Amino acid sequence: MAKAPDRITIRRPDDWHLHLRDGTMLAAVLPETAGHFGRAIIMPNLVPPVVTGAEAAAYRDRIRAALPDGAAFEPLMTLYLTEATDAADVAAAARSGLVRAVKLYPAGATTNSASGVRDFDKVRGVLEKMAEVGLPLCVHGEVTDPAVDIFDREAVFIDRVLDPIRRATPGLRVVMEHITTTEGTDYVRAGGPDIAATITTHHLVINRNHILAGGIRPHYYCLPVAKRETHRQALRRAATGGEASFFLGTDSAPHVDAAKETACGCAGCFTAPNTLSILAHVFEEEGALDRLEGFTSLNGPAFYRLPANEDQITLARSESPVCYPAKLETGVGPVTIFDPGFPLHWAPI
Repeated sequence: MAKAPDRITIRRPDDWHLHLRDGTMLAAVLPETAGHFGRAIIMPNLVPPVVTGAEAAAYRDRIRAALPDGAAFEPLMTLYLTEATDAADVAAAARSGLVRAVKLYPAGATTNSASGVRDFDKVRGVLEKMAEVGLPLCVHGEVTDPAVDIFDREAVFIDRVLDPIRRATPGLRVVMEHITTTEGTDYVRAGGPDIAATITTHHLVINRNHILAGGIRPHYYCLPVAKRETHRQALRRAATGGEASFFLGTDSAPHVDAAKETACGCAGCFTAPNTLSILAHVFEEEGALDRLEGFTSLNGPAFYRLPANEDQITLARSESPVCYPAKLETGVGPVTIFDPGFPLHWAPI
């Protein structure tokens, strides 16, 4: 067997699902992404949410103002889909290049999703306009029916919500974000060229035992929640297999420790600082380092109909483990950096 390389150079990656928050938190976490990524799809679930083109433009300006000096990072803005969303405003924001996607949160599915959709008939006009202008719909793919087990909510969403939406709206381009199940990977593979999926870094590493076995570990709690080991293995096959319909969306989601380590803790893993190191480890384990560039840097731009980044980054492997800090001090409280549970030997240089 050929020796694995100790250095790889890839086109600069993009993050197709990122939470930056706002204000002091934004200023603290943005450099962790901007240092290595060229672009990112920015989630709109602020309080209040980013619903209109004008609100997206203002948020984009705040992100740009918070960038470190010299950083060449482009925030790709999204709109939060509500039952009152104006289809004409969405189309105008898309045609201007301001907005690259619209985000569907079923109401109550995750952090700051109370303004999401309950009655999908009320957003059909918006979805039809999106299909017309070619604007992707990013979906948080879980039902919120309390009768459905939390570990089954992605699979049920596909059957009850996503597949009916796609059948009713031909040409609608969809990204299933942060998929966590075999059902998710199978649906995307069978869905044709108008559907793709993002896979997070942490879902490639943890299963539900990491959250619950031996004590509750709140910094592994995320939504969609990590599933059985069989599902984690399915995600690893999808990410490392070279299939163009799967690409990186970290869903890096910072919460201060006080909000995670509490009786009702927030969902989210903060992976921005060490994502590339973890991914290189995973792809090396799978014998797929030659496919890392496709997953991180090529497949996403192709689906979003954008050019791949021209510049490159290099990751190097060292014999000694790479040391990342345990926490990021943000000015509003410490945020714990995701711990993959194994030593990391790869790092950008």
